[in-house]
Amino acid sequence: MAVPSPFMQRAIDAARAVRGHTSPNPWVGAVLVRDGEVVATGATAPDGGPHAEANVLAQAEPGDALYVTLEPCAPFEGKRTRPCAEAILEAGVARVVVALLDAEPRVRGRGVALLRAGGVAVDVGDGAEAAMELLRPYLKQRETGHPYVIAKFAASLDGRIATSSGDSQWITGEAARMHAHEQRAWVDAVLVGSGTVLADDPALTARPAGELAQRQPVRIVLDGRGRIPATAKVLGEPGRTIVATSSAAAAEWREQIAAAGAQIIECEGNEAGVNLDQLLPILAERGIVSIWAEGGGSVMGSLLAGAHVDEVWAFLAPAIIGGDGLAAVGAVGVVGVADAIRLREAVVERLDDDILVRGFAGDWSPQTT
Repeated sequence: MAVPSPFMQRAIDAARAVRGHTSPNPWVGAVLVRDGEVVATGATAPDGGPHAEANVLAQAEPGDALYVTLEPCAPFEGKRTRPCAEAILEAGVARVVVALLDAEPRVRGRGVALLRAGGVAVDVGDGAEAAMELLRPYLKQRETGHPYVIAKFAASLDGRIATSSGDSQWITGEAARMHAHEQRAWVDAVLVGSGTVLADDPALTARPAGELAQRQPVRIVLDGRGRIPATAKVLGEPGRTIVATSSAAAAEWREQIAAAGAQIIECEGNEAGVNLDQLLPILAERGIVSIWAEGGGSVMGSLLAGAHVDEVWAFLAPAIIGGDGLAAVGAVGVVGVADAIRLREAVVERLDDDILVRGFAGDWSPQTT
């Protein structure tokens, strides 16, 4: 990976600090430079607030150069904030360095073209790979209309997420659990199936360092048959809950779930309970860019079988459950070993006694041009 320039690295660091907190807008960082010195650093505010470029331009007099991790936005119909390309032109910035062109079809290339037409020198590509990795969820959602899905499970060495009695607390240690909560804290949504709610009654809140995060991800429960109770913890925690169901669920149950504060999304039913091909684009339209999918096994199997998973995070404990313990991944339909789903660019990390294996899955990769 090409190393970003020092100024672009500062912009990338600023973007990383707000990752996921700006959805459905991209998390972007910007650095304003004058006479070779940084005079302002900023990042995109939560949805509806100023973009990174507007943030830095408001902090200081115009500089010689502006470094930004994503192409400044251009005008398009329905835009709620002032186009950053116009603000840059008005400020009189002489040079703009852009890491990556925007994947938004209404912007891609137009922001750069607008700047160049206004006499600004524009360079594209500094820090492109680092910016691309950071923005993978946003790029996936804009390019495909589907959210970026990270499949997470905690399992024994033999791939069990619970014993035959359903006991699963705790297979992995505290370090692995805290690492998972750090991920929950930046994603837009956490997704589970009704079986997980019935078995564990989880809160599905983000608690990095053991403290309830101020911003909570949307909680999504797949319940095609209408099984979870209205008293489930997932319905009563701070933040928003979505329950995806089908016509197989009773009308009385829907009323109870809605009265408990959840939003109901009805999809076509199938053997897995809810048609994910239908649900995922709906979630993307509602501003959910990234999903942390925690299972259980049937949900993991459905997501992987449908080629909906972009990353896998497998936390593995040095323990063996065996017997009729519950599998981490349900039926995927692989017959031969050659057809197995293999992770790309796999990374292995040590977390005390546990290990984390993570890597990319599926066919999608960010556009490089």
